[in-house]
Amino acid sequence: MSFLTKLQMQKIMHNEKSLLLAYDQGLEHGPTDFNLNNVNPNYILKIAEKGKYNGLILHHGVAEKYYDKHNATVPLIIKLNGKTNLVKKDPTSSQVCSIGRAVKLGADAVGYTIYPGSEFENKMFDDFSKLVETAHTYGIPVIAWVYPRGKFIKDELSTETIAYAARVGLELGADFVKINYNNDFEGFKWIVKAAGKTKVLVVGGKKLSDKELLQRTYEAMKAGASGLAIGRNIWQHKKPLKITNALKKIIFDNKSVNDALKILK
Repeated sequence: MSFLTKLQMQKIMHNEKSLLLAYDQGLEHGPTDFNLNNVNPNYILKIAEKGKYNGLILHHGVAEKYYDKHNATVPLIIKLNGKTNLVKKDPTSSQVCSIGRAVKLGADAVGYTIYPGSEFENKMFDDFSKLVETAHTYGIPVIAWVYPRGKFIKDELSTETIAYAARVGLELGADFVKINYNNDFEGFKWIVKAAGKTKVLVVGGKKLSDKELLQRTYEAMKAGASGLAIGRNIWQHKKPLKITNALKKIIFDNKSVNDALKILK
């Protein structure tokens, strides 16, 4: 177990597993991912509440204007740093929210993106290490988005590269590490081992077919992942609550892909 108590970790988990709904894409990608429904944060909050997610990931501006910490049923996870996709150079992501502000907004956990391999990784490492110390003082778990990127990274989805990403999360004190699944089932077992006691959450990523999404979730869980942090594959879906329930069957109930697909029929 990390510095945090099991009770503090379980704020965004259920029986050691977790399904988080991510809605930080507005800053990272701009509004191109949205339609007239999901451009409204209230639409996302309803999905999170009705789907009984273990956590909802928001930037502080959206959280301040739409998340009611006194009445919310889904734990809030504040993303503490971010960038746009407008600058074309080695990625770096600056801190845009303090731990203190996240706590005032009602956060039960915080997240931060690191790009190992970027020429700016030293700044992100320094910032992340400081915020881990502060967050743990508050008793708040930290999720590290770890995506190896930059001109020095030849293949960001190789098993070796993702294993390095997982290890970076452990070495820098993350309680959870959010990483890609590269469809290498046996290799992902090694990736989970590399993360040690840091919990592994798999990225939802770009829009997939229902079967592809469920299959990769099934494989990642069987390989030792603790859950999923997913956005577009939920709130871009025609039936977001049904795909949510299908994922929960795999993550929490250890059901097969075929069992999960039955929910969508």
